[in-house]
Amino acid sequence: MKKLHFILLAALLLHFTAEAQTGANNAMKQFIDGLMQKMTLDEKIGQLNLLTPGGGIPTGAVVSTDVEAKIKNGQVGGLFGVIGADKVLQAQKLAVEHSRLHIPLIFGSDVIHGHKTTFPIPLGLACSWDTALIKQTARAAAEEATADGLSWAFSPMVDICRDPRWGRIAEGAGEDPFLGSAIAGAMVRGYQMNDLRKDNTVMACVKHFALYGAAEGGRDYNTVDMSKIRMYNEYLPPYKAAVDAGVGSVMSSFNVVDDIPATGNHWLLTDLLRNQWKFNGFVVSDYTSVNEMQEHGLGDLQQVSALALKAGLDMDMVGEGFLTTLKKSLQEGKITLNDINNACRRVLEAKYKLGLFSNPYRNVSASRASVILSPDNLALSRKAAAKACVLLKNNNNVLPLQRKGTIALIGPLADSRRNMLGTWSVAGDWQKAVTLKEGIEAVAGNSVKIVYAKGANISDDTVFNKKVNVFGTEIDMGPQSPDEMLQEAIATAQNADVIVAALGEAADMSGESSSRADIGLPESQQRLLAALVKTGKPVVIVLFNGRPLTLVKERAMATAILDVWFGGTEAGNGIADVLFGNENPSGKLTASFPYSVGQIPVYYNHLNTGRPYVLGGPTKFKSDYLDIPNAPLFPFGFGLSYTSFNYSPVQLSDTILTNGKSIHATVKVTNTGNYDGEEVVQLYLRDEVASISRPVKMLKGFQKIFLKKGESKTVDFTIDAEMLKFYNNQLKLVAEPGQFLVMIGTNSDEVNTASFVYKQ
Repeated sequence: MKKLHFILLAALLLHFTAEAQTGANNAMKQFIDGLMQKMTLDEKIGQLNLLTPGGGIPTGAVVSTDVEAKIKNGQVGGLFGVIGADKVLQAQKLAVEHSRLHIPLIFGSDVIHGHKTTFPIPLGLACSWDTALIKQTARAAAEEATADGLSWAFSPMVDICRDPRWGRIAEGAGEDPFLGSAIAGAMVRGYQMNDLRKDNTVMACVKHFALYGAAEGGRDYNTVDMSKIRMYNEYLPPYKAAVDAGVGSVMSSFNVVDDIPATGNHWLLTDLLRNQWKFNGFVVSDYTSVNEMQEHGLGDLQQVSALALKAGLDMDMVGEGFLTTLKKSLQEGKITLNDINNACRRVLEAKYKLGLFSNPYRNVSASRASVILSPDNLALSRKAAAKACVLLKNNNNVLPLQRKGTIALIGPLADSRRNMLGTWSVAGDWQKAVTLKEGIEAVAGNSVKIVYAKGANISDDTVFNKKVNVFGTEIDMGPQSPDEMLQEAIATAQNADVIVAALGEAADMSGESSSRADIGLPESQQRLLAALVKTGKPVVIVLFNGRPLTLVKERAMATAILDVWFGGTEAGNGIADVLFGNENPSGKLTASFPYSVGQIPVYYNHLNTGRPYVLGGPTKFKSDYLDIPNAPLFPFGFGLSYTSFNYSPVQLSDTILTNGKSIHATVKVTNTGNYDGEEVVQLYLRDEVASISRPVKMLKGFQKIFLKKGESKTVDFTIDAEMLKFYNNQLKLVAEPGQFLVMIGTNSDEVNTASFVYKQ
């Protein structure tokens, strides 16, 4: 009876919620209908124009001109790159008080991994496998961004990437669609909180739609080419998850999809996004991507602007092709007034949903400024920096570091405040970041002596360094010669008990327009590491990076490797918490680390070949390399702990799964080490016989659990037919009968296995 009562209550709640939503939609339609009746054609086209006045970090060579006059003339729908509530207020007043119809602007920014309080880069944060934490960081970012006048965040970036040469892998969640989808949904909900009218929520903008992470050669802005089966099964799910979570806007990508640029691709922006997925927000181009369709060979600016509008693009970022050509295209019959009206309506709807028409100054109140860089947000940044750390090696239990003796802290990133925030920290103030040296000194205690030397430059290649230092001096050559720094480092290390070597990339050696063909440590740092190892002291590498790196030599030489990515404002404190055991590392890789660039792409959920190589078996006429293994150096899902975990065999509640039913797969996980710790228990499935070739394994579930030393927990995964579905060669979502393997373990390589049969 109670269950029936609950069902009736739930049904009534859904009914009233639907009625309320219908009422809200009707009110919005009535308001915008009335507004659009008053608008001139020029004013409608003006709403489709997104500009940047400069002053931030532009992502292209173009910065808008005559912005103030265009705002007054109703020729601007939104601005980005405007940071600070006072500047937002000034620009908004131009629109609301000096334009004919007083239509407010929407203000956006690249809020990628935090606003003023910066969190770990998204790839690092994804390695926490903690969607609740990730949602919390997005929530904190929204709180700060709105307190700074913003209402629109160009995030989350959900592009699947299996090529670490591509610098923008730093901005995403890695190589897996299941985990990427979970993170996409968490971030959208963190930003938007299902109520965009609240003054502490921002409209999220999922990007880059679509397939951008598969750029050929890992070279930014490059061609993408793949089958629709691969699109649907492997690359599209995170975008779909963001849409399902209610994301308010979508950003098109620079690349082609089926040889048509995404920004002008009707199948992508209308057939798929709007018609199949039922997306009802608005679509904005990436930075000048409308104009760049000319370079793709699709015509002049007028032609490509008309193409983009008819494809389903609503707002043109910076290029002003819409502003300068749509009126002429309408007169020539190349577009219709309905095309312009539809795009204008969707932009106005976004502003209505954000409450900007009722209060255009909603995010410019000084009363909320205290939330920016608040103690709570800084504590969250420190926690996130620790949770992002992935322990890749720990011989002789050299970590956690002892709180006694002498530690030699050496390396170009040991005291480099400028590099702690990582790429795309647009509003972050690197001068407020905590360095590794400061964190270690604060956490180590008085019983530890810390001695420091820089040891080497991040890179000695002046041409390379100039390319990296576009946004500021991240690679600082300093007054000393490489030999002088090296000798100082060796002397510093001589009397230490352990060496902590802070090595890796500068912040903008990864990120947009930061592709690298060689993803190893620069030669200057390899030389330093070799010299430190020769001292005979234990060497702990603290690795700063925005991508998987090739670390074959480093893994062989170092005693321990802790991958800390770029941890954000509180990076130094969070990393030090892990180094000294205040936090037990629990991060797991979300992108495989290759042996060499020649192995790329290397990812766990690959298809088998007709001649698969079996480890230890014969190699001739098998799919393998002569010089390196097939498997990655560090696999997807890998990450060590200061403690150890034992997994029992997989137990299934049944060996036959039928439609409408489910089975349970359980393992008992025991903390067999000497520290309390967290473990990410990972569930993989394999479809052994199907109508198309299926991956050797696919992540289908994960749970992060905490176990005290000696404690055991039974972890239960529910498996149903929905988990077995994939897109077949007709692009139909199906679950096919047959045998499936269930794999549960600590990473994608180390699993225990059971099997079941699915019958329809």
